[in-house]
Amino acid sequence: TVMVICFFSTQYLPTPGGVERYTWNLARRCAAAGHRALVVTAALPGLPARETDADGIEIFRLPSWPVMGGRFPVLKPFAPADALWAQDIDFAVIQTRMYPQSIWAAHQCRRRGIPALVIDHSTGYMMHGGLTGALGRMYEHLACGSIRRCGFPFYGVSGDVCRWLQTFGIWAAGRLPNAVDPVELDRLAHAEGAINWREKLHLPADGKLIAFIGRLIPEKGALRLAEAVQALPGCTLAVAGTGPEEAALAALGGRVHALGALPHDAIIQLLAQADAYCLPTEYAEGFPTTLLEAAACHCPIVTTRTAGTGELLPGEDYAIFLPDAGADAIRAGLAALLADPTTAQARAENTYQNLCSHFTWQAVFATMMEVVKSAKRS
Repeated sequence: TVMVICFFSTQYLPTPGGVERYTWNLARRCAAAGHRALVVTAALPGLPARETDADGIEIFRLPSWPVMGGRFPVLKPFAPADALWAQDIDFAVIQTRMYPQSIWAAHQCRRRGIPALVIDHSTGYMMHGGLTGALGRMYEHLACGSIRRCGFPFYGVSGDVCRWLQTFGIWAAGRLPNAVDPVELDRLAHAEGAINWREKLHLPADGKLIAFIGRLIPEKGALRLAEAVQALPGCTLAVAGTGPEEAALAALGGRVHALGALPHDAIIQLLAQADAYCLPTEYAEGFPTTLLEAAACHCPIVTTRTAGTGELLPGEDYAIFLPDAGADAIRAGLAALLADPTTAQARAENTYQNLCSHFTWQAVFATMMEVVKSAKRS
């Protein structure tokens, strides 16, 4: 039976990020399976209010205010959505628990009798410290309470996310983990015309390439990583992403390359050619997509113990874990990895095998569809 499955994702491609790619991967598998996949997101300048993309996903962009520099889009009151609700939606997937669009979507689905589930991706409060942090925490509790009262089940992208949801009085119905398609990523990594990053960045034959991919916000640690790499002879850092720290990274020059926002295939090629992927994050991650992509590319990983790492990287045989996110700890971790490339590759192979066993989109999509079919039967 053909179903209409609607994904509410406040931010979506071309905005880069893990939630955006998570939504896209599930939506395109819905379309590939013969269902109609709709994505409802915030409007972006220069993009149409409605379109169908190359994967057959129908995208609805609702008028929103780009609060916090676009990191927290706020749905405008009385946003026109009649065309959306005319689509006879069979099931809704609501991404994340805190956005105004998520609250709106949950209440609209309840009012219209549309079964739904909520997927959360974080393991901490969005804002920290001072009055702003206190107000942010109050808002998150109110938002979660509002969505929870709609009665839809919550799922986390990792066990850590499921445990964090209990902070809001929510007991997750299960996990729908973040994932990748290893075969697809291998094809991108070795595509005809793939970028030769070592040549492009003018690395010497014995040079070491460290990669960072993500939003360039202080919590993610790209500037601290740059400081650490500058203290390691023969190392070059390639940073892919945009954000408030981009200008400062670009100003460093030398062996630090701020590449800006890169196409996905270029990112995968960078990871496949790097000697290490480093994620020294202090952010409230749910399950970073970039860790999964690095694992799929057999790239050794150096990271803090952020959410999801305990599932993809269950021990020291899988990655080098940083005791803290300071520049000294990052430098020491990278130095240890580069000093023993044989062990680094053994860790990367262990991680790749774990990835293929548990974190593929085929498995996550199958689990999600079981939930959808169960809701339709009840």
